[in-house]
Amino acid sequence: MDTTNVALAQIAPVWLDRAATIDKVCAAISDAASGGADLIVFGEGLVPGYPFWLDPTGGAEFDSAAQKRWYAHYCDQAVNIPLGHLAPLQRAAKAGRIAVYVGVIERAVERSGHSVFASLVFIDSTGEIGSIHRKLMPTYEERLVWAAGDGHGLVTHPLGPFTVGGLNCWENWMPLARAALYGQGEDLHVAVWPGSDRNTADITRFIAREARSFVVSVSGLMRRDDIAAGVPARDALLSALPSCAANGGSAVANPDGSWLLEPVIDDECLRIVELHAARVREERQNFDPAGHYSRPDVTTLSVDRRRQSTVDFTDD
Repeated sequence: MDTTNVALAQIAPVWLDRAATIDKVCAAISDAASGGADLIVFGEGLVPGYPFWLDPTGGAEFDSAAQKRWYAHYCDQAVNIPLGHLAPLQRAAKAGRIAVYVGVIERAVERSGHSVFASLVFIDSTGEIGSIHRKLMPTYEERLVWAAGDGHGLVTHPLGPFTVGGLNCWENWMPLARAALYGQGEDLHVAVWPGSDRNTADITRFIAREARSFVVSVSGLMRRDDIAAGVPARDALLSALPSCAANGGSAVANPDGSWLLEPVIDDECLRIVELHAARVREERQNFDPAGHYSRPDVTTLSVDRRRQSTVDFTDD
């Protein structure tokens, strides 16, 4: 087979409700598997949701009691992978024989368990977690709640005739992060976003043209109606947020930079697209950034993929 079917799940979370959002993700996995998809992709930080409260509630106010309550609730609803929070997704992937890329807010046990990371998790079609990539550098106000990640998750995975890798949001603008994946043979690039076509309209096609790869950009949605009951200061947030804080914009670009699926906005949807690996080979004929058009004798990239920790124990 020289094709792979990829599903783009442009959905909204049940915002800051981990269990309810996981149920929604599992339903989308099942639907995509029934539709013949080999891979399904979800947006950045979808489980349990992006920190949309920061901008309208004065998130940068130091030592704010309100911001502390928001953060405590966020940690409580974040994903603890060793505790099995992603087990339902793993079971759904195995049952459907489908791989999954999903953005989660991760509580990292080995980093105290009270700091959170924007992590892109890959689950293979047997239900095994293949990688957890923690966003290297949170963007702008995200730094108020997310910790900086490391290179441990800068890996690729086999997917039918393709080699797939992924990055979170504005990491996709980082040329060295992209190069780290290109050098591992990536020819299907996954870019996940919290939402909005302003993020996906340009960079999706640019990466495809640069890498001569398929690029799948998947965004979430966020509307007032998606704010779950029980979040701190819910009424105040409802009045402060616009009716739509994230409008989607999920799309797919061909290896020549043209649109295969143009960005879709304001629509919660599941779309499945067939990708032909021959298109990559065709475009690599004249340009292969990590192959025949590279000069490793002149420039190389060094990547530290060790998982970072503040302690190094030596036991007898």
